[in-house]
This record gives sequence, structure tokens and C-alpha cells, in this order.
Amino acid sequence: MKLKYFLFILFSGLMVACKTPKDVIYFQGIDDLSEDKLVQLSTQSYSTKITYDDLLSITVSAWDPTVVTPFNPPVYAFASQGEEPIVASEAMYNYLVDKEGNIKFPVIGTVHVAGLTKTEISAKLESLISKYVDNPLVNVQLLNFKITLMGDFNRPGTYSVKNDRVSILDAIGMAGDLQMTAKRTNIMVIRENNGKKEVHRMDITSPDIFESPCFYLRQNDVVYVEPIERKLKTRSSSSQNLSIASSIISTLSVVASMIFSVITLSRSN
Repeated sequence: MKLKYFLFILFSGLMVACKTPKDVIYFQGIDDLSEDKLVQLSTQSYSTKITYDDLLSITVSAWDPTVVTPFNPPVYAFASQGEEPIVASEAMYNYLVDKEGNIKFPVIGTVHVAGLTKTEISAKLESLISKYVDNPLVNVQLLNFKITLMGDFNRPGTYSVKNDRVSILDAIGMAGDLQMTAKRTNIMVIRENNGKKEVHRMDITSPDIFESPCFYLRQNDVVYVEPIERKLKTRSSSSQNLSIASSIISTLSVVASMIFSVITLSRSN
């Protein structure tokens, strides 16, 4: 009977030791927020603004495709009449924003696009092209949106993002969540703004993260998550202790079974 009590206490101690620490729980206290506060947290919006070194894909369309041909690089080129068409290079469709924030667009020439959203660039180009074409439609896509995740992620690395609106939570999900040793209360976001580096910090254990200016990441953002120092020191020892405890429990279980078997046989005789 004493052995049963000993095993029960040992199992209880292990369960307490394995309890999820408070510093790894996201959005603590969000259930206690008022409805007005929750609405306020959910109203943040963000639109990606184009900056230098961004690679844009721009296509112009109209009711008559032939009238917008000068504004679109040719899909095919012919060496001479009757020969097979040669597919044009994909690079012909793309426009790299230079250090001054400009692109060189067919017919129109230099167009300043830095600091504008894709919608604003479309409207600007449509206005310029309308001098030559009635009711043109311009589609703008950002091709090289990427973020870099470093530190205590399960899968750190540089990620290309097809959707140019990505939150810090999306980024954590792409990297397979944070490790248990990650310091969730002091996540660093390194961002370049008008040619200058900015450092922002956020706490994802708090619901206030939804109000952070870095909740939505920008192209080329770097997110760094540092490990908790005390957990780094105890990670290896904790693993060893857990392994030893498991071995002890297994041994005690076998011994207990043998003792109970012996007692049962003795009583039957």
C-alpha cells in the first residue's frame, strides 16, 4: 500500500513539473477584455507600401487588347515572317523600383511609385495611360515580398509570401510556432523605413499585440526571437532528469507488479 502511495506522489510531481509555464501562453487576459476593446483590437488595417528594390509585375488591359500593346512587353517575338515564335523573357514583364523610388514604364517613362500602395499605383498609371487609351485597367502585383525569421523558431529562415499582407502570427505559424524556450514577451522586429533601420518590440503573451505597429509585417522585415536564459541553462538538465524519472517509474512499476504477484500467490496457498 505504501508503494502505491509513493508511485502516486511521484506521478503527481511529474505532472506538476510538466505543467505549461505561464510565459508560453499567448494572448493572456483576452477573455477579460470588454467588447468595445475587442472591437478596437480587431479594426487595425494595413496596406503594403512599395519601396525601393521591390519587384513589380504590371499589366495593362482594355476592351481592345491591341491598343494597350505598347504598354505591355510582347509575349512573343518573331525573328522573321513565318518563323516559330520565341517566348520573351519573364524579366520583361517585371519592373524593379530603383533607389529613387521610380520605375521605367513603356511610353510613359519615369513613374514615381515608392510610398504608394498597389491600388494607388494602379490608379496613377490608369490616369497616365488614359491620355492614350480609353478606360484602361492596370493590375499591379508585388513579386518579392519576403520576411526573415531568426532565433527560437522551430523552422527559422527566409520566407517568400504570396499575399503581401502577413501578420506576426502568420509568420509564427509559417515557422512551425516558437520553441518552448522562446522569450515571447520581447520579440524584436527590425524594419527599414525610409532608408533607416528601426527596432520594434512586442509581447505576444498580451492581447495588446493586436495594436502593435508591427502586428502586420512589411516586406524585408526581420523578426528575431531570443531564448529565455534560464531555460537555456536548464534545458539539457531537465531532459536528463525526465529520462531518469521515466526509468525509475518503469523500474518501480515492474517491482510493484512482482510484489503484488508474490503476495497474491502467497494468499492463494
